[in-house]
Amino acid sequence: MAAEIHSRPQSSRPVLLSKIEGHQDAVTAALLIPKEDGVITASEDRTIRVWLKRDSGQYWPSIYHTMASPCSAMAYHHDSRRIFVGQDNGAVMEFHVSEDFNKMNFIKTYPAHQNRVTAIIFSLATEWVISTGHDKCVSWMCTRSGNMLGRHFSTSWTSCLQYDFDTQYAFVGDCSGQISLLKLEQSSCSVITTLKGHEGSVACLWWDPIQRLLFSGASDNSVIMWDIGGRKGRTLLLQGHHDRVQSLCYLQLTRQLVSCSSDGGIAVWNMDVSREEAPQWLESDSCQKCEQPFFWNIKQMWDTKTLGLRQHHCRKCGQAVCGKCSSKRSSYPVMGFEFQVRVCDSCYDSIKDEDRTSLATFHEGKHNISHMSMDVARGLMVTCGTDRVVKIWDMTPVVGCSLATGFSPH
Repeated sequence: MAAEIHSRPQSSRPVLLSKIEGHQDAVTAALLIPKEDGVITASEDRTIRVWLKRDSGQYWPSIYHTMASPCSAMAYHHDSRRIFVGQDNGAVMEFHVSEDFNKMNFIKTYPAHQNRVTAIIFSLATEWVISTGHDKCVSWMCTRSGNMLGRHFSTSWTSCLQYDFDTQYAFVGDCSGQISLLKLEQSSCSVITTLKGHEGSVACLWWDPIQRLLFSGASDNSVIMWDIGGRKGRTLLLQGHHDRVQSLCYLQLTRQLVSCSSDGGIAVWNMDVSREEAPQWLESDSCQKCEQPFFWNIKQMWDTKTLGLRQHHCRKCGQAVCGKCSSKRSSYPVMGFEFQVRVCDSCYDSIKDEDRTSLATFHEGKHNISHMSMDVARGLMVTCGTDRVVKIWDMTPVVGCSLATGFSPH
């Protein structure tokens, strides 16, 4: 059912502590129980399970509950021990877990969506459960009455959700690559703004209410940091993954961002450095270096009796350039480019060796990662995915032992 991994800690690498096996289908969510040696998992096999670590060091299921439909999302509130489980049929079910984590009682069902639930957040202050789904809808419901309070419809599937508990702002990512900022009221909502920057569907969001930073990961393999607070929408692009970014966690105490991708990649980004914002790509009818026409510039091609060239862009300065004037590649971590990208010749010459020093570390999780969560106070991370395996990691060698200070996320 579960196997203990005995591994000697290695400097600056995540240490695999345990593997939990037993689900019969993809594990869609796994959450560490704060202050307990336990994990809650939800799966496409229609089960929700609570795993507790026994004296043998192995994790065994103390709760095994079968649902009516595959489990697609989950939220857990530790202080009240309430679990909210979203399903493929659009329903959200609420349970209460006993103090010894050996029994789970059904509370109520919320008719949240008409299709698969993709994300859930519970607010104790307002007694709201907020969710997104493949019916292009954001819904918020009263946990006291079970009634629907409001719905907001998007133009495409809503895929992920974050919520600011103080202001009641909701960040909603969708499959078109956009993020909507909504102000939720008791029975209505208003659209504050729409954030556009990703070239693929937004798969995950993380909101840091202290620095007022929003992080988004998408199927374009990139992460974007949106400064919602003091810098008027400043954005930073982070590119280092080679597959869809599926999950994020920002460690406010150490100014580090942890991101996981579907190919098993685990990245830890140093955000406590001065970074440069990636430039907007410029448009031109000819190369902004050698002035040769691009292939759509018929007039200049005719006047100069030359063939048009294909347009490219320098990732450092944003200028429109031809292939000959941008034949070199370079990493430029201060702008978020951890692997080599196209740069024009003059920008290549301006990049010093020290400018290529990486500002992130990359690690191999060795399984498909569709969901990740962290217990920041203990420096622990849990990952799960389509391979049906749940892995528990010690992240302190990577993110630093200063996490063990009692700090806990919002």
